[in-house]
Amino acid sequence: MTTTPPVPGQRLESRIVDQKPALSRTAARAEAHRCLYCSDAPCIAACPTGIDIPEFIRRIATDNVAGAAKTIFAANILGHSCARVCPVEVLCVGACVHNAHDEPPIMIGRLQRHATDFALSRGLRFATRQPPTGKRVAFVGAGPASLAAAHELAVRGHACVIFEARDLAGGLNTTGVAPYKLQTEASLEEVGYVLGVGGIELRTGVAVGQDVTFDDLTRDFDAVFLGMGLGPDSRLGLPGEALAGSWGAVALIERIKNDPAFVLGDARSAVVIGGGNTAVDIARELRHLGVARVTMVYRRDEASMTGYAHELDHARQEGVVLELRAVPVAIEGDTRVTGLRCARVDEALQPLPGEEFTLPADLVVRATGQEKLAALLAGLPGLALQRGCVVVDPETGQTSLPHVFAGGDCVNGGKEVVNAAAEGKRAARGLDAFLRA
Repeated sequence: MTTTPPVPGQRLESRIVDQKPALSRTAARAEAHRCLYCSDAPCIAACPTGIDIPEFIRRIATDNVAGAAKTIFAANILGHSCARVCPVEVLCVGACVHNAHDEPPIMIGRLQRHATDFALSRGLRFATRQPPTGKRVAFVGAGPASLAAAHELAVRGHACVIFEARDLAGGLNTTGVAPYKLQTEASLEEVGYVLGVGGIELRTGVAVGQDVTFDDLTRDFDAVFLGMGLGPDSRLGLPGEALAGSWGAVALIERIKNDPAFVLGDARSAVVIGGGNTAVDIARELRHLGVARVTMVYRRDEASMTGYAHELDHARQEGVVLELRAVPVAIEGDTRVTGLRCARVDEALQPLPGEEFTLPADLVVRATGQEKLAALLAGLPGLALQRGCVVVDPETGQTSLPHVFAGGDCVNGGKEVVNAAAEGKRAARGLDAFLRA
């Protein structure tokens, strides 16, 4: 199968408004004309995939939008989703020279979206496949790293087969990105665009390690790429963690995005445990979906939070409340969650005597990280791991097993989509050299 199944309608995410809507043609050209087209553009250096940003913006300014898309996709075939989900404020936009002159930086992400939307809506393709090499590569997981790697290898003439345990491809773009950044339809549209290059077969509903083994892949393919990301939400071992209304953040986001039968019911209050970007995302989603009071509980001070400051500012503006220097003690309730009991802590995270309190809640959401896929990776004896992540050559993506390459969250422990795209493309080049050796 080389197409993606239709996404179910009437999902909760469809109620959430796009936070950075598309620019009109006039607005895009006007914004593009503000660019200085720097010869030593710091925005390029800030982009993990090295897109020639001044060049694609110059093309928008001259109304060559197809040419702009060609420039983007030459560097990053996932430029369509990255335009929406990249934290541009700390990457390309954050590096824009206008910042140093107290002027608004160029809206690079929205200009990139303008160009890639144009290309996808018209079915424009810019890559041409080379003649078949007779080599076959298996991909574990259909997330951004695998899609970027498969596209690069398909263009170079290799046959690619992607195995995805879920029914929908796209990885966290489809299941885990906040809907106000990217909704499932847009993610699947991008998957279809990547597959459209030809030479890539997508097999959804096939779990490696269960439906097929790594021995099967080693036997039937010339090489294997690991791009399966991370595992389920980490547990905290709190009393009451199994109560109805207790969720892992990634699991809850997936239900909001892709389960048409899922409803929040009459939930009026929620507590999110954690201070990272996933915690901020789910807190904002719950507010957008009408949960009246959403509180983020974090054990340290605000300066120690790992979530991006600009995202946290948006969360505050939308009514999310921070409860700092607080550690969860227990999730309260009988059969359903009624609250989260917390202890106030000092700078050394030691509980302060008599400083326990309860936050009323209909939902308690753990956003404290994801588990590593150690059990799955055990199917590859001799694969080197460090802290549960796959160890690779940073230049080639090759693992300790010569025929196995890897990229994305299973390697970096959980970074941005753009990092996965960069690692996938880099590993594809290493794979190409390995296959031709």
